[in-house]
Amino acid sequence: MQNAQNILITGASSGIGEALALASAKRGARHLFLCGRNAERLESVADRCRAAGAEVQAQVLDVADETAARAWVNACEAIAPLELVFSNAGIGTGVENEENVRRTFATNVAGNLNIVLPALTCFRARSDKSGRRQIVITASIAGYAPLPACPSYSATKACMKPWALAWRKPLAREGILMNVICPGFIRSRITDFNTCPMPFFMEADRAADIMLDRVNRNVGLIAFPWPMRFASWFLSICPWRLAEFISNFLPEKNSDATNVSF
Repeated sequence: MQNAQNILITGASSGIGEALALASAKRGARHLFLCGRNAERLESVADRCRAAGAEVQAQVLDVADETAARAWVNACEAIAPLELVFSNAGIGTGVENEENVRRTFATNVAGNLNIVLPALTCFRARSDKSGRRQIVITASIAGYAPLPACPSYSATKACMKPWALAWRKPLAREGILMNVICPGFIRSRITDFNTCPMPFFMEADRAADIMLDRVNRNVGLIAFPWPMRFASWFLSICPWRLAEFISNFLPEKNSDATNVSF
């Protein structure tokens, strides 16, 4: 497939979302609809995308707000029919207290529903079903197996991976594409707070190019780098007692950050 022209990206103020926005602009995207929770960082990303030639609408938005998220998706669709939707916004927490756990689930699970479901409604409402209609959800390799270092983050990403993949076949009958990205350690505000080892660490701009290339090829599960994918997959298929034993040797995530967004 050719590069999409009308692209919506959540969590675009930093990390993977920022890199996807900039890479999309450089690849010739015409309309970019970007949201994030930090106005200053978001506007900086928007300005750089405009300098690369894209028309950009930037909106400060918390995807956990269902009403606001739906209104924003509908407003973007009214400006230019969306071709590619990156439901990317997410947070991680280094302190598993009740407030942070609830916030992580509200953003990483409900936040995805608040973007994906309105986008599907927009896609289905179009009279012309021949155009590109594609949704990409950002999960994580951390979602392959339960990780004691990040229980809430691991669980929320584990939820998104099978949800997206299970949608692929029924949505394909409607001409709608669904993909899920499971990256390893990619530079972001979350990894900036990590104190644990981060094997196969990758800069966000390189990761964004990999993601966009595979999205354009409609790869269903976009998981990389492969050594981390294999290790996480192996841990997920181990008998539980063995997996629990192996987990005892994994490094702890000693982050002082309470909630950090992408």
